[in-house]
Parts: sequence; C-alpha cells; structure tokens
Amino acid sequence: MKNKFLPIAIFLVLFGAFYRVFRLEFLPDLPNFAPLMAIAFCGGMFLPGRLAWTIPVGALLISDLFLNAHYGASLMDWTMPIVYACYVLAVFVGTRLRGAGLLALLGATVGNAVVFYLVTNTLAWLGNPLYPQTFAGLIQSLTVGLPGFPPTWTFFRNSLAGDLIFTALFAGAFYLARNRSAEPNLCRQESSL
Repeated sequence: MKNKFLPIAIFLVLFGAFYRVFRLEFLPDLPNFAPLMAIAFCGGMFLPGRLAWTIPVGALLISDLFLNAHYGASLMDWTMPIVYACYVLAVFVGTRLRGAGLLALLGATVGNAVVFYLVTNTLAWLGNPLYPQTFAGLIQSLTVGLPGFPPTWTFFRNSLAGDLIFTALFAGAFYLARNRSAEPNLCRQESSL
C-alpha cells in the first residue's frame, strides 16, 4: 500500500507500544502519561480508511501484551472492551474533525482525556470491592482513590498532560508530512506557469 502517512503510522504503533513499556521501567512516577490516546485521536484525524482504526488499536494491543505479561495479568478482563471503546471513540472523534482547526483539536484532546478518566475510574469503582458501592465511593474513585496509592486525580493530570503533549507532537508530524508532500506539487505548478 503506497501511502505518505504509512511510515508515520508504523512509527506511531512502535512508539506507542515501546513508550508504554519504557515508561513503566524508567518513568514509574508518571502513571498514565502515555501517547496512546493521542495516537487514537490523531490516527482518526490523519490516517486514511482502515489505518485510522487499526493503528491505534494495534498500538494498544501490542503494549497491553507486554504490560500484562509484566504484571502477570490476563490479556482480557471484563473492563478491557470498555477501555478499548474509549480509544475507538477517540478515533471516531478524530475522523469527524479532519481538517478542523487548533481549537477543535485542543477541545477534543481534553474531551478524550475527561471521558477516559471518568470511564476508567467508574470501572475501578464498579470492579474493586475496596470501594464502597455508594455515590461517596464513586466520588472517592474519581478523586482520592484508595489508601496507599496516589490520588486518582494525579492519573487524570498525567493523562491530560500526555494527551496534550503527544497530540501536539503527532499532529505536528502529520502536518509537516502533509505540507512536505504538497511542496513538490507547488514547484511543478509554478514551473508550468
């Protein structure tokens, strides 16, 4: 398949998978600071057809295989389809915002982070028996979390920071690739005048 974005897409999958595993070993104080939501969103915005969907999910699946092996966890549990749905939603949002401006890019990046935070912390509240199954328990899962662990709002902060930084990097890379591929066409048009 000849596509100017294919090398970037392959890089994103490898980078996303490698970074999640790398961060685990070398940046353990930054939980949830990862590029995967940015890959999902930017993949939807910039990659054509099936690549927009397979690249982000592939990066997530590859890194989940490594992380679950590291933690001794099974690949799938009841929460994984819902977590993956958050990434698929980000791809969908990206496909709807193709060609949109910077403000839409920023708003969608923040929106994706908020949705992911609310969904995953609600899943933690539902699935962890240490949380009281009350409204107060839900608020605990969305703010302070469980004793002995960092507050869950720090996961949101790291996730939002990672999403903003990596979305800026990936969107910048796609815009540069798009502009560079358009430059030869401009030169040919000018020379034909």
